[in-house]
Amino acid sequence: MTQPVLIVGGGPAGLSAAQALAEVGQPVELVEKAEQLGGAPILSGYARLVPSGEWAKDAIGGMVERVEKQKNITVHLNETVTKFSGTPGDFTAELAGGKKINAGAAILATGFTHFDSVNKPEWGFGAYPDVVTTTQVEQMLSSRSGIKCPSDGREPERVAILLCVGSRDRQIGRTWCSKICCTVSANIAMEIREELPNCNVYIYYMDIRTFGLYEDKYYWDSQEKHRVKYIKARIAEVTSDGKRLIVKGEDTLVKRPITIPFDMVVHAIGMDPNVDNMTLSAIFDIALQQHGYIDKASSYSGMSGTSRDGVFVAGAATGPETIDDSIAQGRSAAMSALTICQSAKLEAAE
Repeated sequence: MTQPVLIVGGGPAGLSAAQALAEVGQPVELVEKAEQLGGAPILSGYARLVPSGEWAKDAIGGMVERVEKQKNITVHLNETVTKFSGTPGDFTAELAGGKKINAGAAILATGFTHFDSVNKPEWGFGAYPDVVTTTQVEQMLSSRSGIKCPSDGREPERVAILLCVGSRDRQIGRTWCSKICCTVSANIAMEIREELPNCNVYIYYMDIRTFGLYEDKYYWDSQEKHRVKYIKARIAEVTSDGKRLIVKGEDTLVKRPITIPFDMVVHAIGMDPNVDNMTLSAIFDIALQQHGYIDKASSYSGMSGTSRDGVFVAGAATGPETIDDSIAQGRSAAMSALTICQSAKLEAAE
């Protein structure tokens, strides 16, 4: 009998891997620490996804439904792996609840952690209720509750979106680019303008990195079709005059100080390594790279590998990643894991 593949993490990458394996008859044991599947798009209440424009509850929710209907997939919610031992084709995992799972291979699709803006206190988060994060704005949009200032429920007339909060910042030890924040912020800015046509939206940036085909659809369309204003600046602090928030900094194009009032300030928060990565590294005996993400083996020798044979990785567990690419990497990891399981089955038959 074919040993199942153990998948840890039920977000886009894990769901994709599980579905791909189940479609070819490969048993899967899917372990998710939260009380429901879907990962960040569902658990954090994302709104419209980049670049499809589909609502997260429909797109990722559909992936969840397909996985839950698959007879080849056993889902373990509110569970974590506490022990993992063995060799490719013959692994044993023990869950916190005491259950033991024999597996031919494992896929870590454990995702990321949103940067906590409390670690950037000078930019006002935690001090002023109307300083929020992109995730909170996504929740306003997805819940259809409307874009409102949390302090008093009014609709903002002026909104500032500050890029690279928790990314590309040596002072707080986040030296990496979080890859998708520029595009997500442009998307959110357009959604705010669609919902509140009289609201002025400003994006403060160091550089704009709407990479690849995102440039026209997000960077240029946000300016030319939605009249979002971009200010190249370095932000010093976010304060309040008692009525409105005050964003202070330097316009780096004209080299002069700027002080502009806003009703709402949005932190475009970056992607941190999963807070559980040190634990996962110890349990699965795999290496982490310098920033704390799961280290990948060479892509040229085999996609999705880690430092341990038979243990694969996909999605934002390896670094900041888009949802679409995470889904693709999940399928790639599934192929690698399937190869291990089939090889073990053939050896056992001999």
